[in-house]
Amino acid sequence: MPTMNSTLQRTIRASRLSKDLISHHRLQSPRLFSTTRWRNIRTTEMSESQLAAVKIDRDRLWKDLHGTCEWGKGERWGDGATDIGMARLTLSDADKQARDWFVETTESLGCKVKIDAMGNIFAIRPGKQTSAAPTYAGSHLDTQPTGGRYDGILGVHAGIEALKTMKDNDIETEFPTGVINWTNEEGARFPISMVSSGVWAGAIPLEKSYNLFEVGGGKATQKSELKRIGYLGDLEASYKANPIGAHFELHIEQGPILENSGGKIGAVEGVQAFRWHIITVKGRDCHTGTTDFENRSDAMLTAAKLILHSHNKAQELGCLASTGILTLKPGSTNTVPGFVRFSLDIRSKDDAKLQALEDALKSDFAKIAEGEQIGGVNERGVKGRGCTVEWQLDTDSPATKFHEDCVKCVEESAKDMLGTNSGNQVQRMTSGAGHDSVYTSRHAPTSMIFVPCRDGVSHNPAEYCSPEDCGNGAQTLLGAILRYDRLRAERAS
Repeated sequence: MPTMNSTLQRTIRASRLSKDLISHHRLQSPRLFSTTRWRNIRTTEMSESQLAAVKIDRDRLWKDLHGTCEWGKGERWGDGATDIGMARLTLSDADKQARDWFVETTESLGCKVKIDAMGNIFAIRPGKQTSAAPTYAGSHLDTQPTGGRYDGILGVHAGIEALKTMKDNDIETEFPTGVINWTNEEGARFPISMVSSGVWAGAIPLEKSYNLFEVGGGKATQKSELKRIGYLGDLEASYKANPIGAHFELHIEQGPILENSGGKIGAVEGVQAFRWHIITVKGRDCHTGTTDFENRSDAMLTAAKLILHSHNKAQELGCLASTGILTLKPGSTNTVPGFVRFSLDIRSKDDAKLQALEDALKSDFAKIAEGEQIGGVNERGVKGRGCTVEWQLDTDSPATKFHEDCVKCVEESAKDMLGTNSGNQVQRMTSGAGHDSVYTSRHAPTSMIFVPCRDGVSHNPAEYCSPEDCGNGAQTLLGAILRYDRLRAERAS
């Protein structure tokens, strides 16, 4: 007969086993994320199914995104309540309102907020290793003058939604996580794109950035506007003073590839090379009625020929070229312009091809301005006295390759969301547009996530990303951040 003591011991052991099984079930059951709040669940303790089971609040994301779009409304393009574009230029009053919301919201989630000398805002949620560089979701809240509600804005909101979801589910990361709002990514008001992440990366001098005057002849500089709206921070804008552990950026594709192919998520491997130039054409002002064609130095006519040739030569070499800004003097109906300045944006996936295009255009532009027959643009009309051409480089961004670990985290997270039969719905892509991730990739593991936008339209009031695609992108972002946190911990151990 068993003794009372041995029976009691078996009872105690059975009780302990039962508790262990319950505890194990709590860690293994993915349903608990939707039915039970856990306490301090660490990413290193989570299984693959548990990672996949953490769900963002898609309705909350959509509501928050359009809520902040009340600040800086642009052109209406449809009849719906949110069918209104955005005109939230960087460091404007509307941008200040969006920034204030960002700070207030992230602080309410328990984040520490830092602002650097370029007005970049870093919201940091603590991790187990409090002194380590955070893993960030980063993008921007500023828009083009005639922009939409998703370019940049979606990426910031998705990052905040990721923080909210981690808080809702009491998920504890090994490393700090956070969200960055980068200043003047668009370069629309102060004409250098991604300028503040460029300063952080050490690629653009701080004083050059501070001294940029606003487009259109205004007197404001980037520094004066940072001061005016109260976002000239004390923290040094530098990867050395303020390091990043990793950077993930969600963005609408701004092109038609995903939509046309049935893709849902783009795991972005890199960004194509691009350069921004300012081209100045100098001729001579003269009267339109008293000066015949042979005696004109028509800077406007010459500029038109140069712009046309840039398009044709780019097509020939498999590149892209565009002009978005053009100014001239004196600006009188009956005076032939003697001065024209225009922007030239050239792009290619290959650095060597981009250089070949630039070299060809520099040679050809000088000849076309003198009236030579180059590329067919001087075949007709009357040869005048010629003009001179000057080039100024504003931005040089070589082709960028993102970190393979980060790209894989995006892919795995997307497949978690879409299921094992995701197939072509998850695609590796190269970005045609520049993003702040170009500069973060120079000093931190980086990748991007693309989601479809209707008709591939962006930088337009009618830019649109569906609630489903916005949610898919945010869900993938959250999963990538959690996966990378676990990977960092594994590598560190």
